[in-house]
Amino acid sequence: MQEFAGLDTLVLSRIQFAANISFHILFPTITIALGWFLVFFKIRQHITPHPMWQRAYRFWVKIFALTFAIGVVSGITMSFQFGTNWPGFMETVGNIAGPLLGYEVLTAFFLEATFLGIMLFGQGRVSPRTHTLATIIVAIGTSLSAFWILALDSWMQTPTGFAMRDGVAYPVSWFEIIFNPSFPYRLTHMLLACGLTASFLIAGISAYRLLKGDTKKTPRATLKIALIVATILAPTQALVGDFHGLNTLEHQPQKIAAMEGVWETQKGAPLLLFAIPNEQERRNDFAIGIPNLASFILTHNTQGEIKGLNEFIGEHPPVFAVFWSFRVMVGMGVLMLIIAWTSTALLLKSGQLPKPLLRVLVGMSFSGWIATLAGWYVTEIGRQPYLVSGLLKTADAVTKQPPANVGISLSIYLSLYAILLIAYIYTLFAMARKAVNTEEYDEAAIPHTVPPEHHPIQGDSSKSSASAEQTPRTQASL
Repeated sequence: MQEFAGLDTLVLSRIQFAANISFHILFPTITIALGWFLVFFKIRQHITPHPMWQRAYRFWVKIFALTFAIGVVSGITMSFQFGTNWPGFMETVGNIAGPLLGYEVLTAFFLEATFLGIMLFGQGRVSPRTHTLATIIVAIGTSLSAFWILALDSWMQTPTGFAMRDGVAYPVSWFEIIFNPSFPYRLTHMLLACGLTASFLIAGISAYRLLKGDTKKTPRATLKIALIVATILAPTQALVGDFHGLNTLEHQPQKIAAMEGVWETQKGAPLLLFAIPNEQERRNDFAIGIPNLASFILTHNTQGEIKGLNEFIGEHPPVFAVFWSFRVMVGMGVLMLIIAWTSTALLLKSGQLPKPLLRVLVGMSFSGWIATLAGWYVTEIGRQPYLVSGLLKTADAVTKQPPANVGISLSIYLSLYAILLIAYIYTLFAMARKAVNTEEYDEAAIPHTVPPEHHPIQGDSSKSSASAEQTPRTQASL
């Protein structure tokens, strides 16, 4: 507990909730999109007789189940903190937050949990159409979960459709609460982030299998699909991010000012590539920027006005954290776009990827996590000092528990999460290594209508041919 000495209950509670939500969000960002990848694999399995789609489904559904389980458990522990660490939150806005969280459980979690069993254990016990339907319903459930959680979070950013009575928020219009001004942009931005996260995970694990000598068709197919999806989603995310930024400028100008490091209201604000925000002196140190570019990006006018942080003294977020989190998010997004486009272009042109690029893809397996966490920090830290913008300050919602109590639970959470995260990543690559040694289907048993595919890694083509002649497997083992 010595490392937390001198920190008060407010700071410790914020750190604890940030740690919980940072760990939890990692897993839904995978399952939300991975569920739809599984749907694609199932549909391709129905369309084509090639058993590689069955193999792709079998491999990735295991990863989906593991990821889903950890996400559910971490989500439950996070929800407990509304009562233990933030009682003022539910006391003030519980009439709105409670139903939205309840809708998430009823329409999403129960839907996922009910059909997840069929999805995991029903193959061979129910008809193929029923099993595919279960997979589709689980994918819909994961997306609905994101819908309700993002509706609540967006309402906390841009609250509408409520009335205050004796210090308590009461719903007036559920339509306005759910479809608040920032919700469409935030939901779309998050769903695209999930798609990119899952795409790079699939591409990274598939590339890892190829580097380990897996010459089967399945990792080649999943690598190609993941890269094509990432190639489409990356520029789309940039476009949606632009719209999201315009919305934030309208409703949360102090957050934009922190993101851009703008202290004084100005026209033709520069885009700062590098700076060290100095909150004590309310200026930037060592700033390097491109003149007028921030105004152009945010207002689509080189002389557009951006309000400075000095107009929101006492009402703006911590600048350093928001400023650099935004740059990490954008930088990682640009890197993902470059790698996706480069890899896809090479794959479509030559049908193969060089080993160095495959190693880069392995290293980028969890790049979506970095970008998502950075963006989440921009969103949540950028709302400070409010828990609900303009309605409830964070300091007014925190528990009265002594700092030692919060510090003990925080230490336990951090230790547990570190162990689980290491174990999770290790397990994924262990599953990939095991898949390398799995015998392939009998190539001779596949109809000749299936077109040949190139191996996306430079190497001896005879090795691929030899692999195709391995011992046949039964349909059950596929």
